[in-house]
Amino acid sequence: MPSGQTHDRITLWALPLVAGGAFWQTRSSSVTLLVAGGFMFGGLMFGPDLDIYSRQYQRWGYLRWIWLPYQKSLRHRSFLSHGPIIGTTLRVIYLSCVLAITALIVLVIVEKLGNTALNWQALGKNIERSLVGYGTEYLSLFLGLELGAMSHSLSDWGGSAYKRMQKQGIRGLVATSKVKKRKVSTPVRRSTPKPNSKKPKL
Repeated sequence: MPSGQTHDRITLWALPLVAGGAFWQTRSSSVTLLVAGGFMFGGLMFGPDLDIYSRQYQRWGYLRWIWLPYQKSLRHRSFLSHGPIIGTTLRVIYLSCVLAITALIVLVIVEKLGNTALNWQALGKNIERSLVGYGTEYLSLFLGLELGAMSHSLSDWGGSAYKRMQKQGIRGLVATSKVKKRKVSTPVRRSTPKPNSKKPKL
């Protein structure tokens, strides 16, 4: 499995290709910026290795504690963290919930301390309007996050496949489940001593 430094290099080397491909497909500088920014963020800070004490986890600094429940809930390199689309989707939902809860607590504190009444219904409508009105932008950002995460997962799988091929040859590229055979111990027959046919001498 490549090191964290190798993953960072792969992200930086692939960034021009991702940005060029996004601009070639969309001809939009704003969409290209969102895809490239999401790719950088996904590869350096929002990738699959947030499920362990990794370089990506450490880059969150004082905020890295928010990923502790995420780490304790998932097994490292499981499908929920390293799987295509599902891994990025789960991390986006998790971080969105954390941000929403934090924002809700801050708004309640401001409302109590400032002795003001917030219009929660209007706030909800504004959030819904922004989600619908900026759907293309959100989709572009998610695509960048997914590409950054997949560059990480693919390099992991590629490194593991290369090591298997070095040890097993071409057969190592095919994932085979190894079933351990249980050793069945055959009972050892003890030979019973034959009765002494000779009569004792008188």
